[in-house]
Amino acid sequence: MTTTKQRMLTGNKAMAEAIAIEMERNPDVFVLGEDVGKYGGIFGSTQGLIDRFGEKRVIDTPISETAFIGAAIGAAAEGMRPIVELMFVDFFGVCMDQIYNHMAKIPYMSGGNVKLPMVLMTAVGGGYSDAAQHSQTLYATFAHLPGMKVVAPSTPYDLKGMMASAIRDDNPVVFMFHKSLQGLGWMDPLDAAVGEVPEGEYTVPLGKAKVVREGKDVTIVGLQMTMHYALEAAAKLQEEGIEAEVIDLRSLAPLDRDTIIESVKKTHRLVVVDEDYLSYGMTAEVSASVAESALYELEAPIRRIAIPDVPIPYNRKLEQYVLPGAQRIYDEVIQLMNE
Repeated sequence: MTTTKQRMLTGNKAMAEAIAIEMERNPDVFVLGEDVGKYGGIFGSTQGLIDRFGEKRVIDTPISETAFIGAAIGAAAEGMRPIVELMFVDFFGVCMDQIYNHMAKIPYMSGGNVKLPMVLMTAVGGGYSDAAQHSQTLYATFAHLPGMKVVAPSTPYDLKGMMASAIRDDNPVVFMFHKSLQGLGWMDPLDAAVGEVPEGEYTVPLGKAKVVREGKDVTIVGLQMTMHYALEAAAKLQEEGIEAEVIDLRSLAPLDRDTIIESVKKTHRLVVVDEDYLSYGMTAEVSASVAESALYELEAPIRRIAIPDVPIPYNRKLEQYVLPGAQRIYDEVIQLMNE
């Protein structure tokens, strides 16, 4: 039940609050991962939990992703609801067998007799010079693999509500949170990392996109940081008399194609923005979906903005060059409107 009282919370505090509420509701919910205990997670998503629930339900693990993700899979198969943190999504390479050949496939291979109600939460995103092995989003990598729900909330409100939904879901959920939207003191402060969050428990559905700004001239689709950049660009475009509609995907698998197509049928133009790599990614999937279902609604070619197919640079200027931003979105829309 949603309460009416609102507070301003950072993304990490919203996540930690959601986990705490679900741990109170259900004794089968527990957390494990590197530095999730006394440290509270290096991105703050488990702050305060060990003091409240103790070391048996908030478990600091050794640096062995294969081992502790495997332990979470086994616990979920036995009916518990683990939340396991893969500290950086980039580290998936050392434990992909557990994630994809076990977590994603066991429910299918068991004919539905074994459920895996678990959440794999992981930090994504660049923008703070952490180089090629700590700065990716890899949205498409996980969304491409069937058997898992993949979500990427963009606001503190959705981080709390979608975390609650993920924990309650009987399917394995990959919960991607963006570092820049956690509200951490050691990163550049962003207004987008703080937002109104109701007290008490509530849920936000998985698999449903949100129109965060209505418009009639062009649809801009993004998620997490690219959604916030799209809103910034839309405000600037309004000064030029261009009304952009902005969609926050929030979920990659399942993908809410209906909301995107409905918007394109109204605006007749589409720009897709992604902080993942350009080739074979989310921009391609959204574009193909629109081409299949609303091709003749388009009055101009679809525009795609994403990271070029190169490792993300450490150098600050080079990193900013490859990352999509508000100015790039603005420029692309201006060109699109002039076609």
